[in-house]
Amino acid sequence: MRSPALLHLPAALILAALPLCHPAMAQEAVPADVVATRTDVELRMTVPVHIGEAGPFRFMIDTGAQNTVIGESLAARLRLPEGKGAVVTGVAGTLPVRTVMVDEIVLGRRSYYAITAPLLDERNIGAEGIVGIDTLQGQRVLIDFRANTMTIDEKRNIGNDEGFDIVVVARRKSGQLIMTDARIDGVAVSVVIDTGAEGSIGNRALQQALGKRGAALIPTVLYSVTGQQIPADIALTRRLSIHGMEITNVSIAFVDAPPFRLLGLDKKPALLLGMRELRVFPRIAIDFPSRRVFFAIPGTAWTGGSPFGP
Repeated sequence: MRSPALLHLPAALILAALPLCHPAMAQEAVPADVVATRTDVELRMTVPVHIGEAGPFRFMIDTGAQNTVIGESLAARLRLPEGKGAVVTGVAGTLPVRTVMVDEIVLGRRSYYAITAPLLDERNIGAEGIVGIDTLQGQRVLIDFRANTMTIDEKRNIGNDEGFDIVVVARRKSGQLIMTDARIDGVAVSVVIDTGAEGSIGNRALQQALGKRGAALIPTVLYSVTGQQIPADIALTRRLSIHGMEITNVSIAFVDAPPFRLLGLDKKPALLLGMRELRVFPRIAIDFPSRRVFFAIPGTAWTGGSPFGP
């Protein structure tokens, strides 16, 4: 029998042993595209996606996933041609997988071509696929948690930055944007935004740095989209500060997850910031070309106009 204190948390960050390519988009100018989102029981967001003329299918938005992923049964139904084998890395370990070649993925009015996508079981994903950062590279992505929308715009259309209170300049590693101007209970920490995870995940280096400042640990199990699981320990921290803004009472699952090593974040304190904490903000935007992350503070007045300028 499991302890009643044992918790189970989904954690979706995934890196694939595939080159981080930039899928070609349609060349004609496309205005800012607003896509309606849904929220699943684990607080994650999904969007409607077409594969060629087929669909729509529900894909999870995962800013922690390096590659776009297709569900195994969906790929079989659509008879997508198989590609070379690959190895994917989730929070619970690595896994050899098959891939498929996708001629066109359509998100809103935008089309992305020639994508090599790893295959994973939909039961582990919790959706029919994953929209990864290979699809989102070169664009700015706004997630509005209050309106349940995701807005996408291309670099050439980006105007001013009205509607946001905090702008954080990040560094890039394997396509991920890593924010370094952050502290948890006074400990300097590198932060990656992970919309594919319900809760936030810290490495053991962060746990050790917090030392006695951390609260009592509660055992938990993290479930990866790869179908694997890994034991972890949850503790409640008092305060996460990012570029001067603060989130209080942050619950963190501590584990030596392989993605920390692949991102070069295993030796120093690091955090994958999950949806439970991200939903504190009315809106966040990730500008991949300029390596900037934007946050709207709760209570900020905003008329709902385009955050990308005129």
